[in-house]
Amino acid sequence: MSLASPLALFWLATLIPVVVFYVLKIRLRRVPVSTILFWRQIYDEHQPRSIWQRLRHWLSLLAQVVLILLLVGALADPFFAWETRELRRIVLIVDNSASMNATDLSPSRLAAAKDESLRVIAGMRFRDELAVVTAGGLPRVVCGFSSHGRTLAHAVDDVMPTDNPTRVAEAVDLARRLIGERQDEHQREIVVLTDVGQLSNLPGPDAVDESRTGWKLAPRTVVRRFGTNAGNVGITQFQVRRSLINPLGYEILAEVTNASDDPVECRLEIDLNDDVVDVVPLKLSPGQHWSQSFEKTSADGGHLTAKLDRADVLAADNRAWAVLPKRELMPVTLVSEGNLFIQKVFESNPLVVLTRVEPMVWKPTSEPSVGVTVLHHHVPEKLPVGSVLVIDPRGGCDLWQLGEPVQNPIVNQQDKDSPLLSHVQLDNVVMPEARQVKFASDEGIKVLARSLAGDPLLATIERSGQKVLLLTVNLDEGDLPLRTAFPILMMNALNWFTENRGELRESLPTGAITEIDVTALNRIRRTEGVNPPSFLIANDDLGLGGLTPSARLIAPDGRRLALPMQSERLSLGPFDQCGVWRVVATESDTTLLELACNLADRNESDVRVPKSDELTPMSVVSASVLGNRPVWFWLIAFAWLLMAIEWWAYQRRVIT
Repeated sequence: MSLASPLALFWLATLIPVVVFYVLKIRLRRVPVSTILFWRQIYDEHQPRSIWQRLRHWLSLLAQVVLILLLVGALADPFFAWETRELRRIVLIVDNSASMNATDLSPSRLAAAKDESLRVIAGMRFRDELAVVTAGGLPRVVCGFSSHGRTLAHAVDDVMPTDNPTRVAEAVDLARRLIGERQDEHQREIVVLTDVGQLSNLPGPDAVDESRTGWKLAPRTVVRRFGTNAGNVGITQFQVRRSLINPLGYEILAEVTNASDDPVECRLEIDLNDDVVDVVPLKLSPGQHWSQSFEKTSADGGHLTAKLDRADVLAADNRAWAVLPKRELMPVTLVSEGNLFIQKVFESNPLVVLTRVEPMVWKPTSEPSVGVTVLHHHVPEKLPVGSVLVIDPRGGCDLWQLGEPVQNPIVNQQDKDSPLLSHVQLDNVVMPEARQVKFASDEGIKVLARSLAGDPLLATIERSGQKVLLLTVNLDEGDLPLRTAFPILMMNALNWFTENRGELRESLPTGAITEIDVTALNRIRRTEGVNPPSFLIANDDLGLGGLTPSARLIAPDGRRLALPMQSERLSLGPFDQCGVWRVVATESDTTLLELACNLADRNESDVRVPKSDELTPMSVVSASVLGNRPVWFWLIAFAWLLMAIEWWAYQRRVIT
């Protein structure tokens, strides 16, 4: 045994005055009495013969000596050699992913894992260190290395259930980095509490770590699995997109997976604002993935909800959501001498309110026009501000000058990432005639399609208060108007001009992170009629005159998260709960944006744990005979016990 504070042994000198006080004879007082007959008899019976006979209360002296020895021993802080040789540094990984919410273990797998975590904490020895890491979604350190059991227990209690996917492998990597930051001789252990059947990327007991941390052997990894071979049926995909043909239409893609060993019969119901859209009876064989697309129409939009009528051990994947924004009418002014292709492509769009104007009658204005202005052939010397679509210009303007005609241009380069060319292929389109274009300035110019000679065929121009889409192709001579690419291109152009207002955002999987445009939120705010001063705060980072909108993100369970809107792009997430998330103005609670979040993960829906892995026994070393208390704690405890015994003996007059 060694001492952490050997200088504390000098306190043993307090034994000297204690013994001296017991040895010294008490000086008698002189008191006059009427007779000494009885006092002499007592003196003769108890006459002391030596100094040691004066120690009549030796048991009391022994108790005082032992008490001092215990207190001094506690101050010296003794410890055994094996306590330093067998010190452990443990990282406890608690999987709080969606599958851990399964109720095949009462009340849930996560609750059983947290109980096991408390047992591991209770099994710590003194000087052991433990850290708590969660593996549901992005791995997170809940509590750093600590030896305080109560702090660690509170950290485990704070681990909340989520609908995130499992990220155990990433959590193990994080645990290795945490352990590798300390370069000492501690025993290193990683304890994983999860329901994942097969875990890769786990080192063996003699694996060598080649990182720059300096330690030689990889930590020993212990996996404790929770769960049974319970089956589950869930919605593993639910996405909605706009129809490429009908502007009011939308297409639903739904997938249901039977992650069980038995055939299942259930029913899938799809609702739009609580109104039934479709009901599909399902008969699924073991392990079957069923998927189907549905084509529907709606101008009002709302919340789409898919529901399974079968209750099972996991409720998170029995429902799925999608947000379908409302479609708004768009005024379009067509300035043309008459082109049926252009006129019909806009008339066939039920969202377009078309007004055709002769070029001789139309006059551009200096004020931004409402809607979109389409100029066919006729181009004024100065293009109007606002949204302008120019098709086959026959003259120049303030933004460009026309050159020689280009005969039979072939599309050589196409920006496939542009939303304007989404679902559009121009490679095999015949274009007998186009015009060379020389832009007056490169500011805001983006060429989306070029000919083999490098001439722009489709380009956008974005400047302050002006958005222009230029198509130099002659529609009268080519076959572009006869291709499906033309109406799709025109629909994409309208969406681009309106900045995709009314366009839906795809449903996000849990654990995802997405970006939104802050300026788009400002436009939505103005459209909804929110009073800007009610929720504008001072901020100079965005360059908006010292004003930045303040907003909050509201989770499906009602949690409110402040959004630091200090740049043009804002990252949201990770989304840890299934349902519809809302971005609202801070004070008015006006909804600016809605995002649907679903589990959409086959691995999480498959909650089966092989029977060989059920209730895997733990191999973590339990606490020593001293528990997780140091030696000085027990010395203090024995000192208190001795004081209590001495007090009881004195009160009972056991020591006479």
